[in-house]
Amino acid sequence: MKRLRWPLAIVILLLAAAAGSLFMPYQAAPPGTILDIDRGSSTRHIGDHLARLGILRFGWQLALARMLQPNRKLQAGEYEFSQPATPWQVFDRIARGDVHFYELRIPEGYNLFDIAKAVGEQGLIPEADFLKAARNPKLIQDLAPTAPSLEGFLFPSTYRLTRATTAESLCALMVAQFRREWAALRPSQPVLPTVILASLVEKETSVPAERALVAGVYAKRLSIGMKLDADPTTIYSALLLGNWRGTIYRSDLDREHPYNTYKTVGLPPGPISNPGAAALAAALRPAATDNLFFVARADGSGGHRFSPNAAAHQRAVAEYRRGQQKTAPPTTVSAAPQRAH
Repeated sequence: MKRLRWPLAIVILLLAAAAGSLFMPYQAAPPGTILDIDRGSSTRHIGDHLARLGILRFGWQLALARMLQPNRKLQAGEYEFSQPATPWQVFDRIARGDVHFYELRIPEGYNLFDIAKAVGEQGLIPEADFLKAARNPKLIQDLAPTAPSLEGFLFPSTYRLTRATTAESLCALMVAQFRREWAALRPSQPVLPTVILASLVEKETSVPAERALVAGVYAKRLSIGMKLDADPTTIYSALLLGNWRGTIYRSDLDREHPYNTYKTVGLPPGPISNPGAAALAAALRPAATDNLFFVARADGSGGHRFSPNAAAHQRAVAEYRRGQQKTAPPTTVSAAPQRAH
C-alpha cells in the first residue's frame, strides 16, 4: 500500500495543478485575436485552435473545463479576445455564446443604396445581396401592401451583426425595429403615405424645429393638388435609374419618372429614404401652415426660409443666391418651382 501512496499523491498533485491552471490568465496572442468556431466543432478541435492562436496555453484546458460542467455546450460563432483570460473564462464565454459583434450604424435619412454601401464596406454582406433583399417588400406587406420595396422601413439605428448575418436577416432586424418605433407613435394614419411623407421630411431638413413645418408645406401642397417639386425625389429617381451624377441637371428635372415630383402630382410611389422617429412623428402631425415654399437659408445653418407665395419665395431664393459664391449654386432648394434652381 505504501508503494501506491506516492504515485497516487503525484496524480492528485497533477490534477490539482491542472485544475488550478484553469484560473490562471494567459494570452500570448496579440489583442483583438479572433476565434471562429464552426457549427459542430468538437471540444478538442476548439481547444487545439485556441492553443494555436495563443489564447490558451494548452488545448486540453478547455476540455478539462467542460468536464467540470458537462451540461454546458460550446456555441458556434466568432469570438474576439482583446485581453488575457483564464481558461475558465474562455470556456464560459464560448458556452454563453458571447460572440463578437460588428456594429453597423445607419443614420436617419439613409436610403437603401446608402445602407447597401455601408454594409458592403464592413465586408460582411455584399452590396448586391443587400439590395436584392431590400427590394423585396414581403417583410412589410401586411402593413403596406403596395410598398414597392423595403425603402422607408429599414429603420435607422445601430445594429449588431456577426459573420452569420445575412442580407435577409439584417432586413428583418431593421423592419422589426421600424414596427416597434411605428407602434410607439400610436399612429392613426395609413402607413405607406405617412412613411413616404416622413422620408421627404428626413431628406429636406436636419433642423428638429422645422420637421413639422416642412411636413405641413407638403401636406398643404397635396391638399390643393400642387406638385411637390421636391429635389430629393428627383435625385432618387436618378438613383433608381442608375444615372445620378452628383448634382441635379435640367434633364433630371424634365425626366418623366414616377418619383420625380417636378413632373408628377402627389406623393411618389414609395419612400425615398428611411426616416427616423422624429420625421415619422412630423408626418403624422404636420404643422398647420399657409406656406407653400421653402428654400435654404444663406447662413449655412441648415435652416430654411418659408414663404406663402411664389413672389415671397423668389425674394428668399434671391437672398440665398446673394449669400453664396457665384461658383456655388444652391444645392437644396426645396418645394420650389424649377426656376429657383
